[in-house]
Amino acid sequence: MLAANRDESHDRPTSAADWWHDPAGILAGRDLKEGGTWLGMTREGRFAALTNYRDPAINRLGVRSRGRLVSELLQSGYSVADALDYLRGGSAAYNAFNMIFCDGERLGVFESVRGEGRELGPGIYGLSNNLLDTPWPKVKNAKSRLAAALTDVQDVGALLQLLRDDRRAADEELPQTGIGLEWERLLSSAFVRADGYGTRCSTVIRINRAGRVFFDEWSWDSAGGEIDRKIHQFDLPAGRPQPVMA
Repeated sequence: MLAANRDESHDRPTSAADWWHDPAGILAGRDLKEGGTWLGMTREGRFAALTNYRDPAINRLGVRSRGRLVSELLQSGYSVADALDYLRGGSAAYNAFNMIFCDGERLGVFESVRGEGRELGPGIYGLSNNLLDTPWPKVKNAKSRLAAALTDVQDVGALLQLLRDDRRAADEELPQTGIGLEWERLLSSAFVRADGYGTRCSTVIRINRAGRVFFDEWSWDSAGGEIDRKIHQFDLPAGRPQPVMA
């Protein structure tokens, strides 16, 4: 199970989650400016999701879009170990990012500010715009609510409520990432609303024991209202081990 929000400028052109034709076989939304994506999966159960690492002091202009890494890994056929080696060798060409990646059997994470990654075992993980499981308030809250939602995996509504949580953290709990107090406040909630920027879509992926995939995505306008809903269901190939995702 995975629950994820995409936060982005509202004027950045985007297409909602669907099956791609070029390259074929990827289910994902698409950044129409650079051609990549932030989250996607394949019919074989491969999965990848990327977050930017928040530190304006280390951002560079003119580098390649990080979103292309997601589609590259989904097409690659790499195992988790191979994907981690690939990212170690090429991550310096991009602004800082984190990548969660599943090869259909195993799950891994790569953190480019460390230049390192590792395989992850079964468990509940939280990732925002820092390292995996950094205890930002919204990460701790989301992990707790995700654990509670596992008691009824048929209830996609509980996961959507988690993603729609717009409560902001108290000032004393805010991280200091170099963006100023007001933006730290605005970005401290799971669901973000700011001037020209905010949560553009929410995605929930569930894979049951029979290998049936349920991929649900909601798209939001600048006021947080629903403007689109995508529902995709498909079966993983028979006989494949179940992905380790939580």
